[in-house]
Amino acid sequence: MRLLLLVSAFNGLTQRIWDELRDRGHDVAVEFALDERTICDGVYQAQPDLILCPYLKERVPTEVWTKWRTVIIHPGPIGDRGPSSLDWAITEGAPAWGVTALQAVEEMDAGPIWAHREFPLPAEPVRKSTLYTGPVTDAAVACALEVVEHAADPDFRPVPLESAPRPIPDTRERPLMKQAERAFDWGDNATDIVRRIRAADGFPGVRTELAGQPVSAFDAHLGEGTGTPGEIIGRQDGYLLVAAGEGAVWLGHLRRRGGVKLPAATVLADALDRVPQRTDGPAEISYRRHGSVGELTFRFYNGAAGVDQCRRLRRELHRAARQDTTVLVLRGGDDVFCNGIHLNEISAAADPAAQAWENIKAINLVCRELIEAAEDQVTIAAFSGNAGAGGVMLGLGADVVAARAGVVLNPYYDMGLYGSELHSYALPRRIGVERADQLLNDCLPIGSGTAARLGLVDLTGPGNPAEFGAWLSDLAQQYAEPGTWRDIRAARKPVPRPLDYHETLELAEMAQDIFDDRSGFHAARESFVRKVAPSATPPRLATHRR
Repeated sequence: MRLLLLVSAFNGLTQRIWDELRDRGHDVAVEFALDERTICDGVYQAQPDLILCPYLKERVPTEVWTKWRTVIIHPGPIGDRGPSSLDWAITEGAPAWGVTALQAVEEMDAGPIWAHREFPLPAEPVRKSTLYTGPVTDAAVACALEVVEHAADPDFRPVPLESAPRPIPDTRERPLMKQAERAFDWGDNATDIVRRIRAADGFPGVRTELAGQPVSAFDAHLGEGTGTPGEIIGRQDGYLLVAAGEGAVWLGHLRRRGGVKLPAATVLADALDRVPQRTDGPAEISYRRHGSVGELTFRFYNGAAGVDQCRRLRRELHRAARQDTTVLVLRGGDDVFCNGIHLNEISAAADPAAQAWENIKAINLVCRELIEAAEDQVTIAAFSGNAGAGGVMLGLGADVVAARAGVVLNPYYDMGLYGSELHSYALPRRIGVERADQLLNDCLPIGSGTAARLGLVDLTGPGNPAEFGAWLSDLAQQYAEPGTWRDIRAARKPVPRPLDYHETLELAEMAQDIFDDRSGFHAARESFVRKVAPSATPPRLATHRR
């Protein structure tokens, strides 16, 4: 079918649906919903058989939905309406939630139902961003695929909302959740505070006050400790421990009004002189061993690897690679593996160029550490979540690359940077120079299936995170069998030039991008961290092509 994705942004969910539809042979284009006239012009030019809206904050123009079948993917179960669906579900502790595909009509979220999916929510409050990139995205993909099947069936009729069954009861229209509904007091129970912050994670956060300064809080975890409610009683790496009325809360990220989201300890650095260091906070990097298999897991918020995080990861990777294990597994979190350098930290630095330069050199050392891991170990990089730019290139340095089904990789640089992370070594070694150049120039995301067919990924495991973890453990044990690592090493493609050659050339290009701003890195970075809306649909997405 000839399909058009009408979206507010080409986010992870949209990319996943775009990839899944193209993978099934559909002709898919994308149109950014900039304003009513632009939307109408884009639709008339595309002449689609069906319009899908997987992530749309704007209203579909009447001129569009009255002439073309237009289906909205709403992140809520049948009967749920409003722009803060997930926020309310997490805040109120809903035991289950869903995604609904409904036809666009005059009234928002009130059209007939084309498809729906439901899923359980954990008892412990989940971060909104994790819920969105996990169960919501999986359900949205299933709904989108079903909608396309229905659109090809001339006998299909969507079910009117008023007569549709409601698998999840007590669904209704809810207003936009404002800060007044999100607010908490530090005298509240820590569990309740964590739930409220997690319901706002990603965006917009919850406004509060710490060390006498107004901030928005993100990335909350339960902690242990006592003190005056609202008092900062501990710190570890970028996290701060804050006393609550009962219990304590670890905060990973804060944002000052008008600023960007940064590690909490960075935002309040001037107020931490007498705050003691702790060792019982959330573990960004952890190592565990099962016999001859070592597994190093790193969980960086939003996949951004700052200078300090890169240095710590390199140190732990160096230590893990020198254990007497046969296999070393490197994996990220379930929602994201890594997205490369920390653009927020760079933008907030007194000298952004100098910070970017230190960051790229630090992440290069991590990539080098993985590539040069001990000769008597097999290294496995596991894309347990989505990855982009330098994060993809980091994983490609391993002997074996595995991916969870459904993850999306963006193996290119589109921020006015040539890119480093030893990509000129790792990428051609896997897929050849010609394919590597095409991936870098196309600037298009690829799903795990496409990545496997290209040779970017060796093996694809189950899509469910828990099942993928078990599958990955079994895979590592297989590679731990005597002699297996020798076969892996023997299968490596020879590389004619040393790593220093590749890194020197890459950094020479990066120096011009970072310090001379030859390709607009400064403006592109600021637009990204400030969430500036796009001014046009990128031509690479607007074109109908397979």
